[in-house]
Amino acid sequence: MMASEAARGLLRGVRVLECSLLGPAAVGMHLADLGAEVIKVEPPGGDYVRKVAFPIIDGISLLHWHLNRGKRSIILDLRKPAAVELFFQLVEKVDAVIEGMRPGALARRGITFERMCARNPRIVFCTLSGYGMSGPYRDLPAHGIAFDAWAGVARPTTEAHGFPAIPSYTVVGINAGPLYAAMGILAALLRARSTGEPCWLEVAQSDAAAAFNWNGIEGNKAYERPENEVTGNDGDGQGARRPVGDESMTDSVRYQFYRTQDGMILLMASEQEFWRNFAYGIGRPELYESNPGARVADHARGNLELRRELASIFATRTTAEWVQFGLKANVPIAPVNDSKSISRDPHFQERVGFWSRHQVGTELMPSPVRLVGEPMPVPRAAAVQAGCDTAEVLEELLKLSPEQIEELRAQGAFG
Repeated sequence: MMASEAARGLLRGVRVLECSLLGPAAVGMHLADLGAEVIKVEPPGGDYVRKVAFPIIDGISLLHWHLNRGKRSIILDLRKPAAVELFFQLVEKVDAVIEGMRPGALARRGITFERMCARNPRIVFCTLSGYGMSGPYRDLPAHGIAFDAWAGVARPTTEAHGFPAIPSYTVVGINAGPLYAAMGILAALLRARSTGEPCWLEVAQSDAAAAFNWNGIEGNKAYERPENEVTGNDGDGQGARRPVGDESMTDSVRYQFYRTQDGMILLMASEQEFWRNFAYGIGRPELYESNPGARVADHARGNLELRRELASIFATRTTAEWVQFGLKANVPIAPVNDSKSISRDPHFQERVGFWSRHQVGTELMPSPVRLVGEPMPVPRAAAVQAGCDTAEVLEELLKLSPEQIEELRAQGAFG
């Protein structure tokens, strides 16, 4: 599938050159999902993401199938002057360049922002790295969990032998960082198109993890102020201080997990209106009348008697029945899934679903960005062979002849 056939989305006409390894490739993925033409520049031998993590599907890592979908792959050996010159020629034909490695990786090959601007005065250059371009950790090697551990998101648990262990959790920094980077690129492209100004922006995945943990970080910072200035909240804007973030919910009652006949639900009746709807909806108005609580933000913390009563009530119906009750009675009740059961959830099946293996190489979830009334493009499958689009891209964008490409190959430009 040619790029022109795929680029029917919101970013049709936007062309991006990406140099990335492993997780930072998600920046280009988000742009490709929205219709941008993304050209992934790989080193000789390709990005080893194809063999990292599991599962391995048809000999290729799911990580590669997911992160590099929708992209064209070319190989340039940027240790060779001929390849560096080809890179600059491609810079002239694109809107943005992504550096998804340690900061300065391209500069060490002579590919600096200043030199890119000389070839394309409106270029947008985005550097996505682990710890950013400044700070004492900027050169520290890391993988994705490191950013969450640093940001207080991945808090150690203890395994059976008493050793600290990595918890089961959804990684944040390695997913949030590319989202911030993609958003920044789009904002910079808008400015470039309106003013002609170039832009160099940088995002650290560690910063992104901290940004997603804003409630805990900013809340604890607020608690450094005197207690007469900063309090907790028992539903009326006052109350004793308690831990902020997810640690504050352990003894909640009206905002809590409960077991059902066949699984678990999450009750979120912290507003008085919803709590009343629940109690009257199940025919137990006395639960509300005896403890109406505050108008908003009341979790009935520590009320063990009520918690036991609710536990016995929720155990009488299935998860699906409680969801239907929530819809009928206007009570916020959510089914609780894990990464296996979610794909069987009817809402997931209708809203999300999967692209098929025949479309993108293996079953992958589409972008959550949807257009109302028009289809989103399905991306091409990630390149199994690194550099499989090299000749096509150079012929299409730079108008090079087969003979010129062979001459460059002889010069070692492609490794």
